[in-house]
Amino acid sequence: MTSTFCILMCHFDFYILISDIFCHVFICCAFIMVMIVGTCKLRRVISVDNNSKAADHSKLIVRACSDRAAFVQLYRSHYDAVFRYCVHRLFERTAAEDVTSEVFLKVVESIHGFKGTEKQFRCWLYRIATNAVNNYLRKTARRSRLLKVAREQANSSVADCGGSAEKLILLKEAVFSLKPRYQTIITLRFFENWKLTEIAEVLASSPGTVRSQLARALAKLRKVLATEFTEKSEVIENER
Repeated sequence: MTSTFCILMCHFDFYILISDIFCHVFICCAFIMVMIVGTCKLRRVISVDNNSKAADHSKLIVRACSDRAAFVQLYRSHYDAVFRYCVHRLFERTAAEDVTSEVFLKVVESIHGFKGTEKQFRCWLYRIATNAVNNYLRKTARRSRLLKVAREQANSSVADCGGSAEKLILLKEAVFSLKPRYQTIITLRFFENWKLTEIAEVLASSPGTVRSQLARALAKLRKVLATEFTEKSEVIENER
């Protein structure tokens, strides 16, 4: 993260501005009727507070187009989430760090043309991350290296995990056997807990299409896993 931060700092030469507005309001009530009214008020306050945060973030995005400090703040607020997504897609920390660096360099180059809300920025950012991961995986050599690293990690920890590490390797191989689009949908849905509507926006598709593709991806994943587990069981049985 530090190396990426230094690279990003070199891409900006603007004046530093600092803005930080977050507030939390809590209402306490003593009696039942007051609690009911208070609960309604609290919901409205939370809604207003969330809207305020979204508005602040939208302003931050606008400022990040021309302000180095604002971009640094934006970078720090999104780095962990993007890095986690890349780890879930690549199953390897070093590769995820490299791809995450590429993602934010791309953001530096493209943020001037972004126009939208905080939610749209999040989807836009993950679209860039998805393309970066897919580009990384297009090279067979890189995919093979990732699986090799995963197998080495499994071999080193198999004694402690009681065979679960080997199952994890089978899962990784099964995921990598899917189309990049299917990998994206599965990762965003089950690892990142995204809604179908959000995934659809990242993929520039419709929720219905994403739902159908998710079903096909899971069916394919189950089939591949069933085959791999069967083959693995046969190998173990033959070795006895």
